[in-house]
Amino acid sequence: MTTSIGRRTSFLAASGNLLLWLIAAFHMLLLAALFIALLAARPASAEDGACTGRNLMIDLQQSDPTRYAEAVKEAEAVPNGEGIFWKIEKAGLAPSWLLGSMHVTDPRVLALPPRAQAAHDAADTIIIESDEILDERKATAALLARPELTMFTDGTTIDKLLSAEDYKRLEAGLKQRGIPLSAVSRMRPWMISSAVALPACELARKAKGVQFLDQKIATDAVAQGKQVKGLETLAEQIQAMADLPVEFHMKSLIETLELGDKMSDVVETMTDLYLSGDIGMTMPMLKTVTPTNEDEAGDYAAFEQRVILDRNKVMAERAAPILDGGNVFMAVGALHLPGQGGVIELLRKKGFTVTVVN
Repeated sequence: MTTSIGRRTSFLAASGNLLLWLIAAFHMLLLAALFIALLAARPASAEDGACTGRNLMIDLQQSDPTRYAEAVKEAEAVPNGEGIFWKIEKAGLAPSWLLGSMHVTDPRVLALPPRAQAAHDAADTIIIESDEILDERKATAALLARPELTMFTDGTTIDKLLSAEDYKRLEAGLKQRGIPLSAVSRMRPWMISSAVALPACELARKAKGVQFLDQKIATDAVAQGKQVKGLETLAEQIQAMADLPVEFHMKSLIETLELGDKMSDVVETMTDLYLSGDIGMTMPMLKTVTPTNEDEAGDYAAFEQRVILDRNKVMAERAAPILDGGNVFMAVGALHLPGQGGVIELLRKKGFTVTVVN
């Protein structure tokens, strides 16, 4: 999101593995959001629901204005990096609408901008990433049908892949979130990361049954008698992550643990940027809080291609014929929108005019 997707690989090559997990956890994988809800089954206390993070960009602006200015400049270079709500037009069709979503339960995120809410309510058809999220049984079936994508099926357990020190840190991190390590010991590391990456307040809301934004959009649409269509299956989303090497996911898991309590600050900053429509600032922000590593360009390029670019193409290809019907409200993860390889540019190449709505 910080550069056009066409220029993104060079930036990703200089960023920590955690960046990549954060992208997937908060903007891309509906399955991760559903999985968290299944794990967060403990009773949630009142204090759990209070988010305590602070906006790191405000801190950065005060502590290092030069670095802050560089991040702003980087964000400004992102094509389609400003705005989460867009109008889609084509001659002879009623206009349609595109919302960049965030797969979280934060009440500030759940409250759609007034024009987006009006567009949702007036639309004939709603598009989301996967319509399987409307039925938890379908979501569970998607997990169970391909166990090898989310679980180790060869007897491997997470303790065999971690040092004793990292294993203790993982156990402590999960315990803080009310999740016993034994419940996830056979799960693949990217699934475990989804539990570690979220702050207690998000887990608490999920434990109480609060829907994340995409779920709420789809559920409200069904209640209004609208047709809801998905662009991907959850199995396809699982496959995108499972195609990446386990070593890559293990490094991401460890880096997530290393951030510790700072995760609440990262999430709060990402949320503030989302609410202000500064989507292009998300990656420059993450760059300021994660270590750099110049030796893993191949990992980042593979992640970018498999989890971002490939899925953007699928979304645009499958959305186009639905959009050709007109009067559609479409919601996909906000990080799928910007860049030369983003959904907005891909829809333009299919003959649609896409403009930001302020």
